[in-house]
Amino acid sequence: MNAVLREAPQLAQVKALRPRSVSCVVPCFNEAANLRQLLPQLEAMLWATHLRWEIIVVDDGSTDDTQALAEQWCERSGFRYISLSRNFGKEAAITAGLGAATGDAVVLLDGDMQHSPALVRAMIDHWLAGAEVVYAVREDRSDEARLKKLGTRLFYKLLNASDRFAVPENAGDFRLMDRKVVDALAQLPERSRFMKGLYAWVGFRAVALPYTPAPRAEGRSRFNGRRLLMLALDGLTAFTTWPLRMVSVMGLLLAVPAFAYGSYVVVDHLVFGNAVSGWATIVVSLMFFIGVQMISTGIVGEYVARIFEEVKGRPLYLIREQRGTGLEMEEA
Repeated sequence: MNAVLREAPQLAQVKALRPRSVSCVVPCFNEAANLRQLLPQLEAMLWATHLRWEIIVVDDGSTDDTQALAEQWCERSGFRYISLSRNFGKEAAITAGLGAATGDAVVLLDGDMQHSPALVRAMIDHWLAGAEVVYAVREDRSDEARLKKLGTRLFYKLLNASDRFAVPENAGDFRLMDRKVVDALAQLPERSRFMKGLYAWVGFRAVALPYTPAPRAEGRSRFNGRRLLMLALDGLTAFTTWPLRMVSVMGLLLAVPAFAYGSYVVVDHLVFGNAVSGWATIVVSLMFFIGVQMISTGIVGEYVARIFEEVKGRPLYLIREQRGTGLEMEEA
């Protein structure tokens, strides 16, 4: 027992003398062609930092040769491959990677070569200087359609309507987080995960790093308009309640004039004997109010659907297999 107690401080001293470590998490879906270019560049950059490192490729149900490529890289030390049982979505793949990463800092970057490994080195430098979060902010959106740019601007205005905290505009998943930030994210239990909101919610000292994403090296993005809309709905329902308050305000604004007009019709009929207006007015009014009710019910239904997803308690993702060795082998 005394020997164990003597060894514990010695182990702590050994760990303190070790270089700090970085985990790079790369969630991907059918990105084998791009990974062939990304992994060598990322490996070379990490060796140049003189830190301990690992690269974790999270395969979100790919159907191309991502697995065969990853298995080749996993023969080298420092590379790990996590294959999910099906396509669970990027938010789930990121969560799986964060759960597997063991580094003192964790870098998230896409596997499509739009997130430059050179910028990862700049993030690491900021982290070594004391930053707890370093996130990339997109400087230019000139390559996007006007409708998408307008939708993005509107989304962030609606999302940040609350004064509790602000989600940085034009910032995505490309970021570095200190271990304490990753541990804080691991404490958040929700399954409908909007990661951009969760990053902002946990806080910590953050540094914004402007960048312009490079064009995709190979293939086309599979993040279409429908998936963007669903992600926006997840974000708004997860971090705002103003749609519910809007329903209440709308109901009040409609009820007061309706009550006033109804009172006017009754008084006008009793005092002046004027006939009540015809059925056309009634039908149009009914159709209008029924439409408002259906919209209001739909808004409430979105929140109820999120509650339903949470109470089922299903796991966010399932892992089919894992390969390779990373930093955890060094700790052992």
